[in-house]
Amino acid sequence: MTTIVLVRKNNEVVVAGDGQVSMGNTVVKSTASKIRKIEKRDVVAGFAGSTADALTLFERLEAKIEKHAGNLSRAAVELAKDWRTDKYLRRLEALMAIGDKEHSYIISGTGDVLEPEGDVVGIGSGGNYALAAGKVLIETDKSAEEIAKKAIQVASEICVFTNDNIKILKI
Repeated sequence: MTTIVLVRKNNEVVVAGDGQVSMGNTVVKSTASKIRKIEKRDVVAGFAGSTADALTLFERLEAKIEKHAGNLSRAAVELAKDWRTDKYLRRLEALMAIGDKEHSYIISGTGDVLEPEGDVVGIGSGGNYALAAGKVLIETDKSAEEIAKKAIQVASEICVFTNDNIKILKI
């Protein structure tokens, strides 16, 4: 797994992720990037779970966003429908946290499209730690980027499947 946090504050949306890739209890890579940006549509996404599965889902998300003229809500629902009903996609094991200037969503392979309450989203093995840290920090004068970075740092100190090699994207 991994840790992804998405933070919305002062008209900024930031997604951050750690760089650790594990196979069982072994660290295979410490510098992976598990976040992506869809430049044309100002959408950021982070994924937790199998890397190949997550990249497949990200490509599908990008296609859905283009198909629905940038409507992230519609694209998220359509991706979740495909994920749940397509025999190939149904086997993919990943979670996605996605956001644009207006909405944040968590998309799962069970067909869930969740719009979390609040301005912080956390997914992955250290997601709850990052979420808790982010919820505390959102009340400070820190920027969305500073909050996201610190939230991943906190998670990396608690979760053995999370490191402090942090990648950040913002819109």
